[in-house]
Amino acid sequence: MSLFFPSAYANPPGRKNNAAGVGSAILVHGALIAVIALGVGQSEVLSEMARPLAVRLVEAVRPEEKAVVPPPPKVQPKAPPKIVKAPVLASAAPDQTSNFTVPEQPPAPVAAVVAPSPAPAPAAEPLVEARFDANYLSNPKPPYPPASRRLSEAGTVYLRVQVSAEGQAQKVELKSSSGFPRLDHSAMETVAQWRFVPAKRGSTAVTSWVVVPIVFSLS
Repeated sequence: MSLFFPSAYANPPGRKNNAAGVGSAILVHGALIAVIALGVGQSEVLSEMARPLAVRLVEAVRPEEKAVVPPPPKVQPKAPPKIVKAPVLASAAPDQTSNFTVPEQPPAPVAAVVAPSPAPAPAAEPLVEARFDANYLSNPKPPYPPASRRLSEAGTVYLRVQVSAEGQAQKVELKSSSGFPRLDHSAMETVAQWRFVPAKRGSTAVTSWVVVPIVFSLS
């Protein structure tokens, strides 16, 4: 490298300018040294920059292409097995090694509740029916109507008579007709005046009903 020194830095013609010239020369040389130093440094930098660089491209990984690693499954702790005791059946066979048996207790006697029986009703005394044919009664026969004799009317009349406890005919009803009103009317009027033996229950006379037949015959 050639150095250029300007004419201003040459020795001046007179002695007075020697000190100033020396100082200026020192400054110039310092500046040149600095420039040279800088030049050396820049050449090293440029040489380093001129070297080939190894470039490696790293392909970006997309988020959706990342491998998804599932979390490990949770292991549930196993519960200890439950011990179920078999029920003891009441009908289990007795111990064969023991001869002791429990005797069955007889059922407690149950007191029978007996309802008191009602007092028996007194037996009813038999009823003795009323009578109309006693000889001492002297009851007359019904008269035979003359018109009935002339017309040869005959027959039997059945009367239903209510006899009081005193032996009198309280009611007289026609139970069965003879077929001729004159004969029926004669029988009813006569029997209504009769006397009767009243019916009795034991020794007590009672009112009762009795059937009285009246026969009308022309023979």
